[in-house]
Amino acid sequence: MSIIVDKNTRVIVQGITGNEGLFHTRQMVQYGTKIVGGVTPGKGDQSVGGIPVFNTVASGVEETGANTSVIFVPPAFSADAVMEAANAGLKTIVCMTEGIPTLDMIQVKYYLKGKNINLIGPNTPGIISPGKCKIGVMAGYIHQEGGIGVISRSGTLTYETVDHLSKNGFGQSTCVGIGGDPIIGLDFVDLLAMFEKDPETEAVVLIGEIGGTAEEEAAEYSKKNMKKPVLAFIAGKTAPPGRRMGHAGAIISGGAGTASQKIEFLENAGIKVVDYPEFIPQELKKLLKL
Repeated sequence: MSIIVDKNTRVIVQGITGNEGLFHTRQMVQYGTKIVGGVTPGKGDQSVGGIPVFNTVASGVEETGANTSVIFVPPAFSADAVMEAANAGLKTIVCMTEGIPTLDMIQVKYYLKGKNINLIGPNTPGIISPGKCKIGVMAGYIHQEGGIGVISRSGTLTYETVDHLSKNGFGQSTCVGIGGDPIIGLDFVDLLAMFEKDPETEAVVLIGEIGGTAEEEAAEYSKKNMKKPVLAFIAGKTAPPGRRMGHAGAIISGGAGTASQKIEFLENAGIKVVDYPEFIPQELKKLLKL
C-alpha cells in the first residue's frame, strides 16, 4: 500500500501553463500520474497536451472529479492558491513554491486549521508512491515499490537516500518531502503516524537537518507511539556556527536546533542515527533482521 497518494489520485495542476508547471506536468504524466486538469486564470478555454485548463480550481474539480492539487505558481500568489484548492474541496495539496512570505503561510495555516486537508510543503520536492503516483519533481526512475517509508526535509538528500535504498533492494511505500521552510503543512509526526497505520510499510527512514525542532518532536512521538523501526540521518553536523544554511527552516536559534542536539534526542528515543546516507541500507537490514 502507500500513504496519501496512490493509483486513484486525480490531480489538478495550478499554474499548468507556466514553464515549471508545464515541464513537470509532462514528467508526472509520463510516470503514470492521473493529471486530469490544470488551472490558469484567464486561460480556461485552452488545453495542454490534451489536459483541459480551467479558470478556477472549483470548476476544474467539478468537471474532472479531482481530489488533489499540485501548485506551481509564483510566491506572491501561492498562499491564495493553497486556500483556493482547499475551498474547492481538495483533500491533498502539494505546494512546490519556494519563497512564500512567512506571514502568508501563517494565514494559510490558520485557514486550514480544523480542515481535514493534507498540505505538503511549501518548498517541497513533492510526494511519490512508487509505481502508483508521482506528484512534484522527484526523479521517478530511482524509486522502486516496497515497504520503506521515507520522510525528508531535504530534496537532494531524499534522492540520495532513495538511490541507496533501491540499489540495495529496499523499495519504498511512499516518499514525502515535507519542505524546508519554517512553516509547512504535514510534518514528521503527522507522517510517522500515517506510516505506522499503513500495513505494508515495514520501517521508516527520517531525513532531518539543522534548525527548528521537528526532529526532536519526531523523536518524542516515535518513542511513545511507533512500533515500526525508525532510522534517521541528520544533515548539518559540520555547519559553521552562526552560518545560515540553504533552507529557510535551517536556522539555529539560541543554541537550539543543532545537529548534535537532534541526534541526541533521536538516540535517546531509541532511533538509530547513521553518519552517512549510504549506511542506511545496512542498518535497515539489522533493524528488520534480514
